[in-house]
Amino acid sequence: MKIRKAIIPVAGMGTRFLPASKAQPKEMLAVVDKPIIQYIVEEAVASGIEEIIFVTSIGKRAIEDHFDRNFELEYRLEQKKKLKELEQVKAVGKLAKFAFVRQSKPLGDGHAVLSALPFIDAHEPVAVLFGDDIIDAKVPALRQLMDVYEKHGDPVIALHKVPKKLVPSFGVVDGKQLDKKTWVISRFVEKPQLSEAPSNLVAIGRYILTPSVITQLQKTKPGPDGEIRLAGAFDALLEQKKALYGCIFDGVWYNCGNKFGFLKAQIELGLKHPEIGAELKRYLKHL
Repeated sequence: MKIRKAIIPVAGMGTRFLPASKAQPKEMLAVVDKPIIQYIVEEAVASGIEEIIFVTSIGKRAIEDHFDRNFELEYRLEQKKKLKELEQVKAVGKLAKFAFVRQSKPLGDGHAVLSALPFIDAHEPVAVLFGDDIIDAKVPALRQLMDVYEKHGDPVIALHKVPKKLVPSFGVVDGKQLDKKTWVISRFVEKPQLSEAPSNLVAIGRYILTPSVITQLQKTKPGPDGEIRLAGAFDALLEQKKALYGCIFDGVWYNCGNKFGFLKAQIELGLKHPEIGAELKRYLKHL
């Protein structure tokens, strides 16, 4: 079945970016000339997604406004003959069909996905993209996951190799490699101690969830911290000997959930920008 819908959880507080995130969502922080969240939406749309459900919380209204029409701004741009900027502004609202739902409490990424279920048909697969991760790739990272799903028909997790010292910050997988990009996952460990990590292959914020994952997620009980996590549903599926695939995507991952990843994205994507890339390169050479 074709994947037409994507869930993007954006309910986090963004405390690592305070005070910048005090009055605006961290997902709306600009990387060069677009907010983080727009890069993620554009990736989803380029992958074939038609409908996007944002799972939000208090203080996230700016995300909804960004993907809506702004008639006053459009009028002013038109009056000033800024037609290029006018088309850019209009295009944002036309990227996809958007829906917004509140996550009542910060109860984990699994709970965020469950909050979006009123917009998802019971028998359809759905993509999930986290709001922290920009992936710069010739073939959109989500499209690469979709290709694995279309071949095997089972849930897929985006995978990336990280330095061993970073492993305890992520969900880590073990399994068997099928080809250059595809793994059959046999074990999923959420934020293990370095000595207990089965590999340095970690899960990145891109998933293809099948109805079986959603069903299992609905049965998953909160952990000791009171949160329902996708990792718990994946663990349960693996215990039932059900298939779970991983895709090592081709592309550059920017973890914009931390300051260094955010600044790295600013520099590297800035160097690719047609308006400022050459000037930025000259500036960096003289530092």
